Amino acid sequence: MTRRDTGNLGEDYTAKYLESKGCEILARNFRIRGGEIDIIAKSGDIIRIVEVKTRKPSPLTSGEEAIDQKKRSLLIRAAGEYLKRNGLDMSCVFDVAIVEASGDKVTGFKYIQRAFTA
Repeated sequence: MTRRDTGNLGEDYTAKYLESKGCEILARNFRIRGGEIDIIAKSGDIIRIVEVKTRKPSPLTSGEEAIDQKKRSLLIRAAGEYLKRNGLDMSCVFDVAIVEASGDKVTGFKYIQRAFTA
């Protein structure tokens, strides 16, 4: 599997998880210059901005460590742009999904709600 295939596996798994929790997926891979949001989901009157980190077993850096201050700033800016472009006046929360994958199988999953704030 390519790196992109591994990333897609994690994003697909996370999207299905969110749908099973009653969320509506509004967008995937929303891009602006300098940033991308993996999944944007609606849960009641809240927009969930979800960063998905898919790793192979025993990575050098954890998914949590990969979301540094720069990445958080880019996500916050992209979220603001998404809300603006779509005329949404809703609260946003920033969640993180950590997916462990071996080959084409998900072997571990951790979902962190409200992982950081704007």
